[in-house]
Formats: sequence, structure tokens, C-alpha cells
Amino acid sequence: MQFSTATLNLFYEEPDPDRWFLYDRYPRKVIRHIFRGKPRPGGQTRVFLNLCKGLDKLGVDYRVNDYRYIKKHTEEVACIIGKPHVLDKIKWKNTILFGAAVFSHPCDDPDLFNRLPVRKMLVPGEWMRQMCEPYYGDRVLVWPVGIDTDKWIPTISKDIDFLIYNKVRWEHDRYNLDLIIPIQSYLEKQGFKVANIRYGFYKEEYFHELLNRSRAMLFLCEHETQGIAYQQALSCGVPILAWDRGGFWQDPSYYPHKVQYEPVSSVPYWDDCCGVKFQNINEFPNKLEEFLDKLSSQYFAPRDYILNNLTLEKCAQNYLDILLNI
Repeated sequence: MQFSTATLNLFYEEPDPDRWFLYDRYPRKVIRHIFRGKPRPGGQTRVFLNLCKGLDKLGVDYRVNDYRYIKKHTEEVACIIGKPHVLDKIKWKNTILFGAAVFSHPCDDPDLFNRLPVRKMLVPGEWMRQMCEPYYGDRVLVWPVGIDTDKWIPTISKDIDFLIYNKVRWEHDRYNLDLIIPIQSYLEKQGFKVANIRYGFYKEEYFHELLNRSRAMLFLCEHETQGIAYQQALSCGVPILAWDRGGFWQDPSYYPHKVQYEPVSSVPYWDDCCGVKFQNINEFPNKLEEFLDKLSSQYFAPRDYILNNLTLEKCAQNYLDILLNI
């Protein structure tokens, strides 16, 4: 096995299987582009793109999805960022560093390290590492991707008091009635100007525009493995009032019949300079008051947290350090 920082072998692909007939994925891709425009990168795609940006900043060269090359150079490491179907694309003979765009839970592939030459698996955050540890032991490492702090920068002119970022994925109708609407109503009754954005229903440019106009953000999500969107907000200097309910990982594909793991977090990368957390709607009024007091006293320094911990360069260097030691 050899590794040189001269050129990395990176692999990442979004799954796009045939749906109705052989090779129909190709015309479907063209039709999607015509009607929907340029595809919006999801969270896992953003992991790959931001790693590439970080490597660019460090001056590290890389190949992307060069299967012909990697088949001829089995002594070199294959860096499979994701997704999991790439693991089965060819018969791998290379040592593999897999992640962080991996499957949701080890029970999806309990024999991973036996059936493939995977040396280490990367996951985005510590609670996910602990969830994987009983299955894969110390072969699972934490690696978060960096945030583009040159793009996500603070602005001065603000006309929105709170941007509500709605990333409630499961039981949305229930939480809309019990959490989202009550929070928005409470804020509006206090005289605050509120804007809304919902995960999966916006283009990144629109989110960026709203952050530029917002003094603070309410982040509503059951749990996050990393949480790139809220970290983009922090990079913009926007402090966050975060719903961090804790408890079980509640993906309905796994919970409670296959997996019962706790505790989880919606803001796994965090300290007091980022904002304030609340666990439920009953805590919200008091935590809002605490948040507003700290906001008015300029207590928060959210961008500093990102600059100290999650820049493109720092996280790309961390990736290289892992690669050098696998």
C-alpha cells in the first residue's frame, strides 16, 4: 500500500438506478434537468464537494471516479467518500477508506470489514461513532467535513429577526402543530419578524440570501450527524436557538424495531458561543429569553467556532492525517 499527497483517488456517486426499463436513467436525467434545472446538492454530496474544496486550498491533487486507474494500481488507497453502492461497483482490491457519506446504520452491512478491504470507516459525528462502535469497534473514526467560510460570511444589513429552519423529517404534521406553529406564533406575538425555510424545498442560494438578512436562526431538527446547514449559519455569524430534544435515534426505518440507540443531538458540533439549546416547547419561552439577553449583550461568536474547528482547510488536513495513518 502506498499513499502520496500528490494525487488522491476519490470516489463519490449518487445512486441513479433504472426505474421502469433498461437504461431509462439516462433520459430521466435529461428530463429532470429540463424541468428542474441544475440538481441541488444534498448533504452527502456537499460532504464530497467541500472535501474537494478543502484539498484544493491545501494544494492536494486528486482523481475523481477514475475506476480504470484504481484497478491498475491496487497498491494505492481508494477513498470512497460514498455512497454505499460505490462499494459494490467493482471488485475492490485496494485498501479502502470509506466515508463519511455512509449508510445509516451498521446493520445495513454488518459484514462490511470482512467482505471488503475497508481499513477505516468515517462518520460525521461522535454520537454516530458511538452508535457504530458495538458493530465495528475502533475501526470507526469521526471526521466532519469543513464549511466554506469564504462563501458563508457575515453581513451587516438585517431585516429578519428569526429565520426558522425546519428540518423536521418524521411525523411532520404532528410537530408542525405541537412545535413549529406554536414557536412561530410566540415569536410573532412578541413582535419579531420571522421567515421560514424547509429542508428539501429550497435552493442553497435562497438559504444563503435569508441568512444574510437574519439576526438569528431557529434550528428545528430531530437529530443531525453533522449538520452542515446550521454550521453554514454559524459561519455567517448567525447565532442559533436550537431544538435539541435528545433521546433515541428515531429514523422509522430502524426505530424501534431494529435499532434503539440514545442519546442523539441535533447540534453535535457546538459550544456556548454558538447559541442556546432547548429540549421541548415548554422550555422554549425561558430559553428564548436567555438567547435574547445574550444576543443583546453580544455574547455569541458563532463564526469564531467555525473558524476554530470546521474550516475547509482544517477538515481536509484532518482527512489527510487519517489517510496517512490507516
